[in-house]
Amino acid sequence: MLQIAGIICVFVMVFGGYLVHGGDLEPIIEAAPFELIMILGAGIGAFLLGSSGAQAKAALGSFGKIFGGPKWKSQDYRDLLALLFTITKTIKSKGMIALEPHIENPHESAIFKRYPKIMKDHFALDFICDTLRMMTMSLEDPHQVEDAMEKQLEKHHHESSSPAEAMQSLADGLPALGIVAAVLGIVKTMGAITEPPAVLGSMIGGALVGTFLGVFLAYGFIGPMANRLKFCYDQEALFYHVIRDILVAHLHGNSAQVSVEIGRGSVPTVFQPSFLEMEEALKTAGAEAPA
Repeated sequence: MLQIAGIICVFVMVFGGYLVHGGDLEPIIEAAPFELIMILGAGIGAFLLGSSGAQAKAALGSFGKIFGGPKWKSQDYRDLLALLFTITKTIKSKGMIALEPHIENPHESAIFKRYPKIMKDHFALDFICDTLRMMTMSLEDPHQVEDAMEKQLEKHHHESSSPAEAMQSLADGLPALGIVAAVLGIVKTMGAITEPPAVLGSMIGGALVGTFLGVFLAYGFIGPMANRLKFCYDQEALFYHVIRDILVAHLHGNSAQVSVEIGRGSVPTVFQPSFLEMEEALKTAGAEAPA
């Protein structure tokens, strides 16, 4: 995996370069456990101090995303396009009344049950069904519906991406906490100022390890992890933008095929199905649509 290769590269380049230059790892190894206790302990404490319980829990559960990437993959986007094609085609051919049973009880819907991963995402399911409910209440102005959907998307993205912001705050604070650990090491050294130069040099070196570790962890690991998380959350948000684009396109009077094609344009390029792939998937979705 690319992220594991990145971690290995950071360690090899930093410590390998240090050793090649004639450095000795013994002082770092000797001081690192105590410095890490101070730096990471204070960092975690500050993180908890500035986070809510839900935010802290979400941040701890997000480490898998750093290595696994965004949860929505190519097949998920194809499934979403097929689902919305079935929905918009049903509205066009049979009207909103035919869709009401599926909206009110989506977990028992023959349309939604074909796409279990989408059903398990509470926001995606509610986002689709709530928007369709607005349409059943005669709110069919595309601009009003788009504004309402955009507000929901902004709120959801702000809430879901908070772990990345919290991790970035931790990364920003680690260098300063490293300086705190180094200052305490210098205080300890000054208390032993009568010791021989060799002893003082060892103590000062140990204190500087704190500064090194704070900067190393912040810019070598925690900061890049926060950036990776932000990328994942930003890309996952595009899944919901596809929903918005297709339903708004439908309200503008486009056919189901055209609405889905507009939505396909919002799919991230790396996951975007080709026109021919989508045409084949829509034929299957149309054939399986409930009578």
